[in-house]
Amino acid sequence: MNWEPLLGILLIVYAAFVLFIAVKKPKNIWRMGKIEGFRKILGDRGTVIFFYIWGMLAAGVGIWLLTL
Repeated sequence: MNWEPLLGILLIVYAAFVLFIAVKKPKNIWRMGKIEGFRKILGDRGTVIFFYIWGMLAAGVGIWLLTL
C-alpha cells in the first residue's frame, strides 16, 4: 500500500482545520488549555501567526507527499 498520498490528504485536511481556527477563532476551541498556553506565551497575534505558519507547513508537506 502506498501511504504517502493518504498522509498527504490527511495533512492537507489538518492544515485547513488549523487555518480555520486561526481565521475564525471559534470560542470553544480558542479557550482550550493548549491554546490558552500559547496565548499566554505568544499573545493573541503571535498565536495566530504560529497557526498560520504551522498550517502552511502542514499543507506544504501534504502537497509534497501527494506529488511523490
